[in-house]
Amino acid sequence: MPDANCAVIPHGRGHHDALADAVVASGGRVVDPMDANAIIWTDPYDATGLGDLLVANPAIAWIALPFAGIEPFQGLLDHKRAWTCGKGVYAPPVAEHALGLLLAGFRGIGAYAQRTTWSAPQGDNLYGAKVVIFGGGEICRQLLELLRPFGVEATVVRNRDEPVAGAVATVGLDARNAVLADADAVVLALALTPRTRRVIDSAALACMPRHAWLVNVARGAHVDTDALVGALQNGEIAGAALDVTDPEPLGDDHPLWGFENVIITPHVGNTPEMARSLLAQRVAENVARFRAGAELLGPVDVDLGY
Repeated sequence: MPDANCAVIPHGRGHHDALADAVVASGGRVVDPMDANAIIWTDPYDATGLGDLLVANPAIAWIALPFAGIEPFQGLLDHKRAWTCGKGVYAPPVAEHALGLLLAGFRGIGAYAQRTTWSAPQGDNLYGAKVVIFGGGEICRQLLELLRPFGVEATVVRNRDEPVAGAVATVGLDARNAVLADADAVVLALALTPRTRRVIDSAALACMPRHAWLVNVARGAHVDTDALVGALQNGEIAGAALDVTDPEPLGDDHPLWGFENVIITPHVGNTPEMARSLLAQRVAENVARFRAGAELLGPVDVDLGY
């Protein structure tokens, strides 16, 4: 069985100690980069630092990026090494958060929470709703399972129109506007790529019914923020529940803060405390697989960039 000599970098940042313990627990060793054949890179933004390290250490065979989204690192991806990311690791808490935002929007909880007096009733049932989910990955699958008791009619929009268990239909991105027309809610849970940037633009928002809610637990850049503000001002949709925004963090004077029918959470679908044990489990499993020469979990599709 080959050695797994892993460098966990940067040292002392974020989850370093938990990830180092996970490496050792699976029979690997934590070493300096010059002695490593695997790197666990814990800085979600420093692509330049990782690129420099890979140039200086060409023997590295596996790079683990413990993030669900790896947009800053897409320029480094190659077919010479194995690349993995955190896809699927954080799906349970993010799907749970998406469900919470859906219910809060449908039931008017965000609006009620802002008031200081007894008010008129409002809200709709999630039961039996038509929900369109963008993205066919693990967050989508987890959310579909959570939605199953509500009897929703779910349609998935993804890069390829392969069926997703629990959805009544799956369509490609090019057909998105057609399915938006019947949506009671739209949930974004997809990777950010050049093709999915601003996938919700003014045309997509215009296709949504006036009673529909938009929920985003993916990346802020999936939504044209100016178009969203305009749609909210014109009453084109019922509201938006956003765990991510563009820009992020959202400035205190941004108009999105001023809407009673907008719920904003500060990118907490998966908090560091939630992530630590989930990520350590993934690293431990992949170290064991690396040593055994087995397929790694969370492989990055180098051509697609996620």
